[in-house]
Amino acid sequence: MLVGLSILSLLLAGQTAVASTNLDARNDLHFPLHARATNKDGSLPKYKNPTVSIEDRVNDLLTRMTLEEKVAQLIQGDINGWMDMTDPLDDTLTYNQTGLVEMMSTKSGAIWGGYLAKWDKIVYAITVGQKYLMENTTLGIPAIFQTEGLHGFTDNGTIWPSPIGLAASFNTDLLQQAASTIADEAEGLGYSQAFAPVLDLSRELRWGRVEENFGEDPFLTGEMGHAYVTGLQSGRRRNASSTAVARMAATCKHFAAFGSPQGGLNIAQVSGGGRELRTTYLKPFNRACLDSLSIMTAYSTYDGVPAVANTHLLTDILRNEWGYKWFVTCDAGSIDLLITTHGTCADRECAARAGVENYSGEMGGGTYTYLTLPDQVKAGNISVDYIDETVKSILRTKFALGLFENPYPYADYESTLRTSKTRSLLHQMEQETIVLLENRNNVLPLSKTIGSVAVIGPQADRVSFGDYVFFNASLNGISPLAGFNQLLSNTSVKVNYAEGSKLWSNDQSGFSEAVDAAKNSDVAIVLVGTWSLDQTLLWTPGTNATTGEHVDVSDLGLVGAQLDLVKAVKEVGKPTVVVLVSGKPIAEPWIQENADAVIQQFYPGELGGVALAEVVFGDVNPSGKLPVSFPRDVGTTPVFYNYIKGSRPLDPGVVSDNGSLQFGHQYVLNSPVPLWSFGHGLSYTTFNYTNLAISPSPIISTKQDFAVTVTVTNDGKLDGKEVVQVYATDVVSSVATPNQELVGFKKINLKAGESQTVSIPVNASQLAVWTTKQTWVVEPGQFLIKVGTSDQSFASTTLTMH
Repeated sequence: MLVGLSILSLLLAGQTAVASTNLDARNDLHFPLHARATNKDGSLPKYKNPTVSIEDRVNDLLTRMTLEEKVAQLIQGDINGWMDMTDPLDDTLTYNQTGLVEMMSTKSGAIWGGYLAKWDKIVYAITVGQKYLMENTTLGIPAIFQTEGLHGFTDNGTIWPSPIGLAASFNTDLLQQAASTIADEAEGLGYSQAFAPVLDLSRELRWGRVEENFGEDPFLTGEMGHAYVTGLQSGRRRNASSTAVARMAATCKHFAAFGSPQGGLNIAQVSGGGRELRTTYLKPFNRACLDSLSIMTAYSTYDGVPAVANTHLLTDILRNEWGYKWFVTCDAGSIDLLITTHGTCADRECAARAGVENYSGEMGGGTYTYLTLPDQVKAGNISVDYIDETVKSILRTKFALGLFENPYPYADYESTLRTSKTRSLLHQMEQETIVLLENRNNVLPLSKTIGSVAVIGPQADRVSFGDYVFFNASLNGISPLAGFNQLLSNTSVKVNYAEGSKLWSNDQSGFSEAVDAAKNSDVAIVLVGTWSLDQTLLWTPGTNATTGEHVDVSDLGLVGAQLDLVKAVKEVGKPTVVVLVSGKPIAEPWIQENADAVIQQFYPGELGGVALAEVVFGDVNPSGKLPVSFPRDVGTTPVFYNYIKGSRPLDPGVVSDNGSLQFGHQYVLNSPVPLWSFGHGLSYTTFNYTNLAISPSPIISTKQDFAVTVTVTNDGKLDGKEVVQVYATDVVSSVATPNQELVGFKKINLKAGESQTVSIPVNASQLAVWTTKQTWVVEPGQFLIKVGTSDQSFASTTLTMH
């Protein structure tokens, strides 16, 4: 691990580096100027030697680089510089030599290649780019080729559920395997960096990108993020050096606190202090990202300081305190926001300095402010040492990926794309992400001996993926209607389908057809929700969506005629199951109070329709748990479970169905209590918790780790999976702390009648508070330890730390 470096030590370290373009001013070089990739004594340069340590290779290569070459490493290029990527169906394998040379001369550190294109075209484009860099440039430094990986390799790879859905599985082992398949699919094509995972917290539900997060809780987010990073990075590229530590660079984003913008508006300011930053927003990054080979900064400001220029965040904490040594990149165009949006810089020169002095690379999407750096160094406006240290971080990442030995796509790349093994894992994940919220009178699961079922609603015959998928990706998906038809194809159950309404319209002209379908069926299933669009349509003017990047909402209720459709179907009198297909919580108390059963399916992957049918008809026992709480109304947000003590007084009012008013105070005519809280999720069986204990003892020192053990019994009639959740409350602390915090969880599988004693480890540091003296301390005292969900306690005990 790189030790923390102060600004002074960086300046001193930089004295040994080449500080100007004019290398011939040096007379102590161990390489000839006409052949900088060689040594004067004929020995193999360290940077080319795969047996040499990464750090020695980095330092050797840096001394050979001109200032312009260093700056080029810090700026993101784009394969559209030498390829025509405008038509996703075009498979012409030609390139523009002039564009290639021009691109690589100034923007060659990392290359954006996440275009929708035929696989052979992607392979051709990356091969051309890497061959030019390796064989036709002086030093032969390969590029990192980048793509998206939020919930699958998006270029006709396998699409997994959106991260908010992945988190609902509470299954870190399964997510790690899923991430490994994402790397499998991208790696063979020549990609070496994926822009994922997102570790923002879903605490501001109006924000359009809630679907990209792992939920509202720092601990769950950190654990899921760590699983994703581990799965994506583990292993080595083929023929890489023995010192390589990963085959793909994960990119933890957005550092930090991006997901809680004021008003829920994308890139708006985030308000908070140092304690909130430490105790809430930074915890997932600290857990998941210290070994991630890349981190991406946020667009927003935190406490008035733009994240991309936040020295306390990027230098004091990330680099010096945490010792992070890998590649940090800004988000697209965000260096320019210092000028155009935040107003903290007047010109490109200032913006470039602010970015590189915090050791960040510059992504495209802006004016490429870093192109001003060579002249700024020569003018004495910035020390080359900042550039050197930033270049080291990206070179370090490249050596860690083994790119200097093998940066090319694999000839057999198709062998790892869309495999049956990946599809099998996907199927399990789809099943485990579905959350059963309500099940009155055990209306679910349905029997395959019923006569007919109505499948109704605008989400019934639609494949709803989240954002960050490419055009036509939904063609690989199975809709709920198709899933029901497939599952019931060999039964006598008749499926009666009616759309009823559109997602985006108040038109109720289709209600009569939906009502008829319900009347002619034994059970009605109504599928409603939110919707996102692929990355082409999401940014196309004139299109509509209710979730996704830059798609923020002021209301968390169903759009258009959807709620009225549910009411019309329910009024028929048949058992009514409501399925919410969405990228965020939907605030509809009427559904919670009146539906016979409610299922939450956060945006699924390709097999979402199959998994939903399997859950509804009992082929699969639901095991998902909510990673985010559901408010009763947008006005009752924020609604996250781990609020600071005293922050949720309760004297609610209510507006009844008949319109009568019962006044309260918190709130006057509503309640701050969620419809369904974090961790909630029902099963078709029941679980009993006994013998809760703390080991090695309920009385330990503040430096001791401990384990929470409990016996879980499946006392129902069906096999099922249960998520054992452990929460802790610091009873008395020097600063106000959350009323409870998730500190551990484990998913187990129990057969009917089976018992299992589960042990969940907890690190003492998880109970630490950030004190008024700006330090982490585990304070002596009592802690309430419970197992259950955030709004239920199945068993509890007291831990005493001294």
